[in-house]
Amino acid sequence: MPDFGQFTNDVVTAYDRHVIDDGKEAQATILVSFLITFSIVRFITHSIRAGRFRHVLRNVATPGGTHLHHLVPGILLMMLTGYIGIAVDPSPTRSWHAALFGVGAALTLDEFALWLNLKDVYWAKQGRDSIDAVIVAAALSGLGILGWGFWQDLGRAIGRLFGWI
Repeated sequence: MPDFGQFTNDVVTAYDRHVIDDGKEAQATILVSFLITFSIVRFITHSIRAGRFRHVLRNVATPGGTHLHHLVPGILLMMLTGYIGIAVDPSPTRSWHAALFGVGAALTLDEFALWLNLKDVYWAKQGRDSIDAVIVAAALSGLGILGWGFWQDLGRAIGRLFGWI
């Protein structure tokens, strides 16, 4: 029988050692919120397409009928939080971060009409590219943010849980 108490202790120890002690709580929060949001958005979009939960889930459109894709609030939220993060950052590289943020914001907003009125390939074969991008981003972020040691410790914890180690 797997010992979930020991497994929980192993995961907490790995998290404390590789996230808390290394000062990576914000990065871990980004990764977790990214994965949870992606999962929820996929659930909602698939539910809308399948006609489930019609009383609460539906496509969002402007009064003029323009469909608002969820990337619109996503981009605006990233720009707002990026600005706030840079504005309060005491780092000596703050000016460089601010300049790069400004460049990125300008490049993004120059394409505002495109990303507001883009051709919808969400359900087409090309829509799979979004899932692939999320998988790559999550994998690289998970390795980079939490570090290889965290994943080694987590692997050992899973091995102990199932008696492989």
